Amino acid sequence: MLKDFDTIREQNMITLKELKEKGTKVVGFYCTYGPQELAVAAGAVCVGLCGTKEDPIPAAEKDLPRNLCPLIKSSYGFAVSDTCPFFHFSDLIIGETTCDGKKKMFELMAKIKPTHVMQLPQFPKEEASLALMYEEMKRVKAEMEKHLGVTITDEAIGEAIAILNEERRTMKEFFDLNQAKPALITGMDLLKISWQLGFHANRRERTVLLRRLIDELKAKAAEGYHVGNESTPRILLTGTPTGLGSEKVIRLVEECGGLVVSIENCTGYKTLNQYIDETDTRDKLLLLAERYLKIPCSVMSPNTDRLELLERMINEFQVDGVIDLTWQACHTYNIESATVGEMVKEKLGKPFLHLETDYSQSDVETLRVRINAFLEMIQE
Repeated sequence: MLKDFDTIREQNMITLKELKEKGTKVVGFYCTYGPQELAVAAGAVCVGLCGTKEDPIPAAEKDLPRNLCPLIKSSYGFAVSDTCPFFHFSDLIIGETTCDGKKKMFELMAKIKPTHVMQLPQFPKEEASLALMYEEMKRVKAEMEKHLGVTITDEAIGEAIAILNEERRTMKEFFDLNQAKPALITGMDLLKISWQLGFHANRRERTVLLRRLIDELKAKAAEGYHVGNESTPRILLTGTPTGLGSEKVIRLVEECGGLVVSIENCTGYKTLNQYIDETDTRDKLLLLAERYLKIPCSVMSPNTDRLELLERMINEFQVDGVIDLTWQACHTYNIESATVGEMVKEKLGKPFLHLETDYSQSDVETLRVRINAFLEMIQE
């Protein structure tokens, strides 16, 4: 059942190469703020490029400071060393100003590949922020039309909106299976499936594949299938993005006897609640601007939507404790952790653990001790 997802990334390297040879364009995205609907409407394949592995970091450190966020260094390292086939095949890169480090890194990346950087507003409730995001959608659309040699029509955008709405609804339904107690999916499988599907070249096929898995899990659950048991500590992971290669905290939680029942960060649940009304007849780019401005990233200030989402998830997933993961030098998430911790501990009365680390394995045993102690505290 789950084995169908093990080789998606590798299989789609071949598919992507074949599509490129036939003239299909590819757009690479580093962040959930990138409007993939526009790339789909342009007839392009969308690929995620955010670096989640330690291997290319030494190549990046020839240009970037060593004390920079590992996600940035990994992303740039893959690009500069040409060791990521998805970056290699991309015709255009869409970046964004979620932090100063990424913004400056994209300046260097632009020397390697055509790169467009979205200038994000940072005050989501202000009217001027929507106006800025709307203008950014216009700029992204113009850049895609220029570099991909196409005209993106309103009709095509509408069709793309419907495709991605369905994809997000299906992914949310998959995550929501773990509202059951005992849970139905391990945290490692949650991560693997959501991360691997991001590399699938066919948007409709990835939704079909996920729907099949959901139906199979529901059928097995009806027969008594579950992971863990009633007493297994149920952990919600929040904070910075994780992917295969940077999953050590999730792995350690489950090795120590806990279960990550949901992942709030932007590679998980954070963006799965925001849909676009397909019957809304207003400007399609304005609809995109409204939707993407709602993403509760820590770059936003104040980021009250993240707190509301976390509170809802803690209740719906019957969470016993929250782990907030911050990659070293990610200042926005690091600072925001104090606000998240206050809400979790004082308002909801739940145990809270903040972990700051990088992609290396050098602190695994230290993390294991802290996570084990956290789980023991929950079980007392």
